[in-house]
Amino acid sequence: MKIIVPIKRVIDYAIKIRVDPSKGAKAVQTANVKMSMNPFCEIAVEEAIRLKEAAAKAKTEAAEVVAVSIGPKQCSETIRTALAMGADRGIHVQTDADVRGDYVDLQPLGIASLLKGVVEKEEGGVDLVLLGKQSIDSDCGQTGPMLAGMLNAPQATFAAKVERGDDGAFTVERETDAGTETIKLNPTDGPAVITCDLRLNTPRYPTMPNIMKAKKKPVQTISLEDMVTELGLNLDDVMKPRNEVVEVYEPPPRKEGEMVESVDDLLGKLKEKGLVA
Repeated sequence: MKIIVPIKRVIDYAIKIRVDPSKGAKAVQTANVKMSMNPFCEIAVEEAIRLKEAAAKAKTEAAEVVAVSIGPKQCSETIRTALAMGADRGIHVQTDADVRGDYVDLQPLGIASLLKGVVEKEEGGVDLVLLGKQSIDSDCGQTGPMLAGMLNAPQATFAAKVERGDDGAFTVERETDAGTETIKLNPTDGPAVITCDLRLNTPRYPTMPNIMKAKKKPVQTISLEDMVTELGLNLDDVMKPRNEVVEVYEPPPRKEGEMVESVDDLLGKLKEKGLVA
């Protein structure tokens, strides 16, 4: 079983995003800002490793987890994090440092086109592509479904539980607005595509021995231009944004709250603002 896990490098979820309007309408401050793996991608890596460990425990088949990242040179650090968690090898499609992946330059359609090429290039085929349901910088949630469409692959989104049957089919419990539903992804000649939600698991912390081992695991680096040429794609089509980000700005500061002495005072204030009858 071979599992591909696309991962993304983003500003750490605990960091307050700052925008510098003096540098343009889309200028997000990234200098000296902590970057880390997208939290939903971490969940996808963890689930891939658990499926690999389950296959090893059952002694049914050998399993391999491949972490893939598209972005600047620093994405290699994100791949090393996935390798320290338990992935077996990495693939880095390296872009120029000024190419933004937060929906400004590289958008889901271009990323899905590249990932399709990565999947089709893998020798021996791929059984599963596990992605985070969305990234926390652009919040699109489009890459997984687009990739499934391009591969003509069965897919399940917002996965809260993933199991693999003896026949190779993946059974997915997925989140919906009304609760959860269970879907079986029947085996095909290609991979299944699953996007992961928060309830799926809690990612492990890499141990120091595994961090050291990750430094010796193989990571293939290929430039975006070479990758596009190898796949027979057009660089302008991959890089051309289908939508334009007009402006990025910080949310307005919240107004200071007002303390009241009693419930009657609270009701009076709410009536005064027209919030209750």
